[in-house]
Amino acid sequence: MTALEIAAAVRSGERSALSVVDEHLARIIESDREIGAFNLVLADEARSTATGIDQAVARGEPVGPLAGVPVALKDNLCTRGVPTTCSSRMLEGWRPPYDATVVQRLRAAGAITVGKTNLDEFAMGSSTENSAFGPTRNPHDTRRVPGGSSGGSAAAVAAGFASLALGSDTGGSIRQPAALCGVVGLKPTYGAVSRYGLVAFASSLDQIGPLASTVADAAACYEAISGHDPHDSTSIDGSRDPVVAGLGRGVDGLRVGVLAELCADSALVGGATGLDGVTAVEGVAPDVTARVDAAATALEAAGATISVVSVPSAVLGLSAYYLIAPAEASSNLARYDGVRYGLRVEAANAAEMNVATRTAGFGAEVKRRIMLGTYALSAGYYDAFYGKALRVRTLMLREFAAAYADVDVLLGPTAPTTAFELGAKTADPLVMYLNDVCTIPSNLTGHPAVSVPFGCGDDGLPVGVQLMGPALSEPMLLRAAAVLEQAALPGGGAL
Repeated sequence: MTALEIAAAVRSGERSALSVVDEHLARIIESDREIGAFNLVLADEARSTATGIDQAVARGEPVGPLAGVPVALKDNLCTRGVPTTCSSRMLEGWRPPYDATVVQRLRAAGAITVGKTNLDEFAMGSSTENSAFGPTRNPHDTRRVPGGSSGGSAAAVAAGFASLALGSDTGGSIRQPAALCGVVGLKPTYGAVSRYGLVAFASSLDQIGPLASTVADAAACYEAISGHDPHDSTSIDGSRDPVVAGLGRGVDGLRVGVLAELCADSALVGGATGLDGVTAVEGVAPDVTARVDAAATALEAAGATISVVSVPSAVLGLSAYYLIAPAEASSNLARYDGVRYGLRVEAANAAEMNVATRTAGFGAEVKRRIMLGTYALSAGYYDAFYGKALRVRTLMLREFAAAYADVDVLLGPTAPTTAFELGAKTADPLVMYLNDVCTIPSNLTGHPAVSVPFGCGDDGLPVGVQLMGPALSEPMLLRAAAVLEQAALPGGGAL
């Protein structure tokens, strides 16, 4: 059953929330030892919450649009009294004194948290291999990665451990694992969902969003968690257009642009006129590009108009991101000093204690990014590195705004390849960073984007295609995503 089907069945009394939770917990017990999606399973708490929902249903009380739906939370979202580790030894055993706003909103909608999911340490990674507690494996092939950094959340949905999950997306960390695990992943507009209670990685880029097995489930989760929050100074005020109610409107007349820089091998891009000299990003596999072409064909068959669009600065996104994000991480992670909370390694004095604590508490990738960010912010290098990256970000905002004057949404691949084998890219950080090349532009611009499963690559593993739009265009993006989802079904004509 989908999340919306579960909620409807629980509200009507057709199913009990407790039976739904027990069913999902049984799957976790049976299979998660092999997959490693969870850092912590909250079985007793989930059953207690489910019992409360069933009692409310029996009394005829309202129980929310996601009543009884099992949800998994990425372990960088604060949960009051429940360990929140960010998959780091630095925060092992830390119990926050408050809930993240999104956690509160899911609870108010009737959802039931079944556990906290594994991630790359402090959300720094693309494969969920950087966790201090071991890697997560892809449910489609346990020899392969689930993507990252929200790999635990994506794997939990793909394996049927939870109907919905929350992840965070700083450079593609919702969408890339969604693509590799064959689920739907939405990165909302920056500020559309409160970041209060999200342990910060890069504050100008981080965004919380849903992972789900269907577009409608993702849309319902987004509706539940979005909206203004006075606790988050970057939260966008004002009303929102409904999302779930408009999913069936189709794409007739929608202007879709295939983003040339992400689709070098696309037949559509190769046949386009006026695009001489386009520089494409490296590493996008032909079988992935073929799925993008098929998605464009499906959208056109549903009434959309298709064109090819160039955004030259898109190829600069990876370089700009890996200066901006580490610089912000260097500042944000300075708080882990052995004094205020988390790990403390005793030493002769405060300075030595600080060094010993950070040496023991942080993994190699986190240390690498702290050093890179500190260097980029240092005197004499700020303008040459960090300042230049900010100028590239401004250029990208301008060029994407120009593109959205001509088209409504952009289409491209989510990840350059299907899921790769565990350990295949850990030896070379630069090769690993290339996994984010297609998703980073939406983080730098703050715009929304959604990854939708759309068939398989030559190896039989899932491929996700990505729809990108201007700020607060989630209703339009999800409407187009619903069309692709339908076309990808057996008999839908696109596969």
